[in-house]
Order: sequence, then structure tokens, then C-alpha cells
Amino acid sequence: MDNEKTISTLNELLEINNDRVEGYKTAIDETNDGDLKRIFTNLQETSAKNQTELRHEIMRAGGKPTEETKTSGKLFRAWMDFKAALTSQNRKTILNSCEQGEDVAVSAYQDVLEEEHIRDMNPEQVKLVNEQYRLIKAGHDLVKSLRNTAVSHS
Repeated sequence: MDNEKTISTLNELLEINNDRVEGYKTAIDETNDGDLKRIFTNLQETSAKNQTELRHEIMRAGGKPTEETKTSGKLFRAWMDFKAALTSQNRKTILNSCEQGEDVAVSAYQDVLEEEHIRDMNPEQVKLVNEQYRLIKAGHDLVKSLRNTAVSHS
């Protein structure tokens, strides 16, 4: 096991969850739909729980948890702010933006679950990443389903 690689990998997942928390704060602010606000709040809470677990595991491994977000996440949130403003809180557009962020999160977890990263982790860390992946994937699938059924308004 390589502790530095493990800490770096867990910090990458922490960054994704930092992005997700910030992205859903923006999404909550950009919609007037009560059902979306509740869903986005739940998704944000999932990532807040993931953050806590990842921070704990990083510190347990002797590392320092990052407070950063990924540059792509910052760009995603800025794009979503701009797009939502232009479309005056269009449900489908907001869900499209959220799905793009969810795609990035799912992809990041899938990358970590590949053999090259897993071999550097202990069994508890692998279990944690797998559990978080299932939650992230469920959030992605929910957002995608809502997007697919949303009606676009001009």
C-alpha cells in the first residue's frame, strides 16, 4: 500500500464532493421548484456526509484533507449560473447542468475503483469508496431520470 497515493486519491474524491456540495447550493438557489429543492438538498447532504467520511479517512492515513474544488467544478458552477440566468430557472436546463456535474462525479469514483487505485487502499477504504460510489451513482441516475421527464420551457 502506498499511503501518499491513497491520500491523493481520497483527496480527489473529496474535491469532487466539495464541488457537488457547492454545485447543489447553486442549483437550490436557481430553482423555485420545491421538489427539486428537496432533491438537491438530499444530494448535497449525501456529499456533505461523504466529505466527513473522506476527511476522517485522509487524516487517519496521515494526510491533510483538501478544502479545494476542482477547476472543472468551478467552471461548471459558473456555467450553470449563467445558463440558469438566461433561461429564467428552466427546470430541464438546471437538471441538464446538474447531470453534467453528476457525470463527472460518477466518472471520478469509477476511475478510483479501477485496480491501479484500489491496490493502494486498505479494505476499509475500498469499502468506503464503493459505498460512496453507490450513493453518487444513485444521485446521478435520479437527476438523469428527472431530466429525461422534464419539459423544456422557452
